Amino acid sequence: MIAVLSGLSWEKFAAEAEAAITDPGVRGVVVAAGTGLGDRDYPSDTTRLGNVLRRIETSGKPFVAAIAGRAIGASYEICLSCHYRVAADDNTTHISVWDAQSGLMPGLGATQRLPRLLGVKPALSLLEGRTLNGREAKEAGLVDEAVLPDRLMAAAREWILTENKTARIPGNIAAPQFGVACALLRERTLGLYPAPLAILSSVFEGCQVDLETGLKIEAGYFAYVRSTPEARNLARLRQWREELDCLVGRPASVPKSRFSKIGILGAGMMGSGIAYVCADAGLEVTLLDTTAENAGRGRAAAIAAFDKRVAKGGLTAEARDRAAARILDTCDYRDLKECDAVIEAVFEDRVVKADVMRKTVAVTGDAILFASNTSTLPITSLAEAWPRPDNFIGMHFFSPVDRMPLIEIIRGKRTSDACLARALDLAGRLRKTPIVVNDNRGFYTSRVFATYVNEGMAMLLEGITPSLIENAGRLAGMPVGPLVLADEVSLDLLRQVRGQGTDPVDEVLRIMIDRCGRHGKKTRQGFYEYPAGGRKRLWPDLAKWFPPRADQPDAGELIRRFRWIQSLETVRCIEEGVIGDRRDADLGSVLGWSFCPALGGTIGHIETVGIGRFLAESERLESAYGERFRTPELLRKMQFGG
Repeated sequence: MIAVLSGLSWEKFAAEAEAAITDPGVRGVVVAAGTGLGDRDYPSDTTRLGNVLRRIETSGKPFVAAIAGRAIGASYEICLSCHYRVAADDNTTHISVWDAQSGLMPGLGATQRLPRLLGVKPALSLLEGRTLNGREAKEAGLVDEAVLPDRLMAAAREWILTENKTARIPGNIAAPQFGVACALLRERTLGLYPAPLAILSSVFEGCQVDLETGLKIEAGYFAYVRSTPEARNLARLRQWREELDCLVGRPASVPKSRFSKIGILGAGMMGSGIAYVCADAGLEVTLLDTTAENAGRGRAAAIAAFDKRVAKGGLTAEARDRAAARILDTCDYRDLKECDAVIEAVFEDRVVKADVMRKTVAVTGDAILFASNTSTLPITSLAEAWPRPDNFIGMHFFSPVDRMPLIEIIRGKRTSDACLARALDLAGRLRKTPIVVNDNRGFYTSRVFATYVNEGMAMLLEGITPSLIENAGRLAGMPVGPLVLADEVSLDLLRQVRGQGTDPVDEVLRIMIDRCGRHGKKTRQGFYEYPAGGRKRLWPDLAKWFPPRADQPDAGELIRRFRWIQSLETVRCIEEGVIGDRRDADLGSVLGWSFCPALGGTIGHIETVGIGRFLAESERLESAYGERFRTPELLRKMQFGG
């Protein structure tokens, strides 16, 4: 008899595994992974389950893991304790040693078993958290065999009945291989995430001792990582994202909307990106622009995104062709007929937007969902050009649309619950994570993100060296420095959004645009130079226009300024009613502009620091740098710990 363990709770799995081991009638055991057991999440008592896995490994009875679906983190670690691993060879199989988004590290033996199975270097590469399909996992050594899905259980049984071999356990690995790995890890994580360093340390220490001792070493590091605020923050963000993906804030009284055909006005970078995600979700798309040539270019850009997936093996050519056939490029508004919703993604110009609305409603009528992709213009005033403002809403996509998971849904003053529910339903259909905010200039994401860029420019005017500003931005947990971000957005657009003012940021923009003629990356001349075919570099003449002062601050002071200014502005958004749900605030900051996830988002950062320390530091920063660091009164009343 061959026992099959499938879809069990942790406790049931342990009991059934022991029963199979001790039953003389059971010749071998197939563990059906990817069916829910241990998917990503670790049990509260990892020591007990670790003992069960060691019992499996040393029982003398063959265990085979049959992997279909998701085997990520804890689920795959169970597979590692088995003597043989077979995976379904299709794109629904996802295998990963470690879920980097969990904030944890492997806690059931992966840092010890994988190096002994593959060697240190391949193991460290896989312990970075890459997710592989069945065939890729076979090539990487994570599984022994990849078979067609309908052959999975048969292949597992055949191995038990005919092969019955045990896993190869290499000897101990010498330590000198780890020096470069430590340096590369520090460069990649900047010390902000405890789990990657703990993984490296566990491998380093564990591979110099026997497996039993190595497993105890891993258990110690796992317990430490699990206790860190970074792990708590990342786990909470993951939970909240799952809730928002399930449309937790959707008005419950409104029936669920179905969509089949979406109109998109504007076939530029944003419009073509939106067309791509709509077609990828199985929707018919009418992509409209002022000329057939412009619309055709937009469709070609959307198809190029599908081509990239085909080249990487993530999509078949046939699926690409079906998706491409769903996109109609046109310059004729009559092709919008029968659209369930229309998304406007034209220039940030009220006159242009009002014109496309007038032409659209003449064909579609005013009962459809009409959404604007604007990131700067207030939704309430834009809605005045639509006959029914209650059916008008903002849907702010992020660039590049095909990769950015967030969508910011902006509710105008007259937007109805039914309209909001329909917009959320569409976001869910497009597999985007939605946050809901109320109307305000800059809404939430653009408004708070701007404080990071603005603070960097203010530092430049203070005489802080550009390289220190940029490095401090990255050390604060942002993916790039504020000056290069300003170049990416374009200095002209930054000034257009701000208007002409008198604060330090306005002075920096006047110098860069009016006196130096530098407009950002679009002209290859901004805070950086962008030579054709070469790497960007900071403009050497910045020192001429912004002379560095003699006493440069330490990076820690700049890091605090970058983090605090974003958290304070988020609290102001809550205080003003722009955003009302902490989940939306924290997820929006992490997914929208890449605020450091380990800090928990802009509100999570306050909790991580501690409210007392945060308030004291805010008061000091206000005294040193001005009103923009003023503590909102709401912050003194906010409750944390949830």
